[in-house]
Amino acid sequence: MNSNHAKNWQHDFQQPSKQQQKKIVVRVKKKAWITKGEKVIYAFFGILLLCVGIYMVSFSSSTDKLNRELQTLEYQVNQQQLQNESLYFEVKELSKPERITQIAKENGLKIQDAKVKRASN
Repeated sequence: MNSNHAKNWQHDFQQPSKQQQKKIVVRVKKKAWITKGEKVIYAFFGILLLCVGIYMVSFSSSTDKLNRELQTLEYQVNQQQLQNESLYFEVKELSKPERITQIAKENGLKIQDAKVKRASN
């Protein structure tokens, strides 16, 4: 019995050594550099920054377009003012009393009074 007992005891010592030789594979999950929550926050702020950039560019473009139209209108107003002034001076030139009396004499009209008065506008 002692020998049987010794063999069982020896057999018990051998089994743990076989179990110790078994390799236990432990998978370690890598910790991400950025968590999912941070990715969502960064994506939100990235999209927000992109939208703000697009808005700024479109606002700047519309402002530039408006300024160009304003400059065009100012140029047209200045041209019209110059034309109006030249027409005003032409009207002033054509309405001189000497010219009127000369045209009247050429057409055979007789002027009784030598005083020609200008009509006020």
